[in-house]
Amino acid sequence: MLSLIIPVFNEERSLPLLFERLRSALSDIDHEVIFVNDGSRDASFNVLRAECTKEPRFKAIDFRRNFGQTAAINAGIQHAKGDILVLMDSDLENDPADIPKLLAKLDEGYDVVSGWRRDRWKGQYLTRKLPSLLANKLISSISGVSLHDYGCTLKVYKRDVIQDISLYGQMHRFIPVYCSWQGGRVGELPVNYAPRQFGKSNYGLFRTYKVMLDLLLIKFLDKYMTKPIHFFGGAGFLCFLLALVTGGTMLFLKAAGRADFVQTPLPMMTAMFLIVGVLMILMGVLAEMIMRTYFESQQRSPFSIREIVNK
Repeated sequence: MLSLIIPVFNEERSLPLLFERLRSALSDIDHEVIFVNDGSRDASFNVLRAECTKEPRFKAIDFRRNFGQTAAINAGIQHAKGDILVLMDSDLENDPADIPKLLAKLDEGYDVVSGWRRDRWKGQYLTRKLPSLLANKLISSISGVSLHDYGCTLKVYKRDVIQDISLYGQMHRFIPVYCSWQGGRVGELPVNYAPRQFGKSNYGLFRTYKVMLDLLLIKFLDKYMTKPIHFFGGAGFLCFLLALVTGGTMLFLKAAGRADFVQTPLPMMTAMFLIVGVLMILMGVLAEMIMRTYFESQQRSPFSIREIVNK
């Protein structure tokens, strides 16, 4: 079965049109649709409740307040029952008619298929398209997952590659990266795009720095989650090296009669690098203890198994 997860925020005018498109696109597919109302301030949940009473395959979750798109997606994943999970926006920018094409692409051996809004931002090259291109290029180069459109919510996942992923903050756009790092195959397919008909977008260029910070965080979690001492210890030894350089330079200047200790900031810099180096290594030891407590208390393992033959 297919589970379609749709976050909703102030979309009461878009929802009736979305219901019609969903029925048309999914008529031949065994499915459920999970709407997650993310604290809408309009009548979105009333519209959802009324529709769910008429259509048993439509389900609705209502948040007490606005928790964000990532939290809404996470809640949808937790309540989904399908073998295939599809994520989609509720603002009519994504076309449900693309879902069968994404499913067909998934059948080619992929674990994740991401939508690519190739025709987005026509006429806004400098203000929107170019920054988007640069951001996607940067994310692809850092993550090692080559996608043209990380911001497109329309994506299809096999359940086994997404069910163990815990989402926090604004991490929903990086789910394909998580899946790839778990060993999943990630594909991409151009999809239709239509400008928003009602309301205004909740995203803007000011969110770019948040995306970059989230990317750095997940890169750290991927590379050093099970060995944080390597990161903090490496930084600590770098500080020791800098302390050695500044201390050596300080002694050389003193021995050569060029400058006394009090005439340069080198003594202070040497002490600072030594203190920071010690603190970084101690942080690494503490992080190792926290990491081991996390895995053991949650009964989780630091590896992921795809298949067992003759278990």
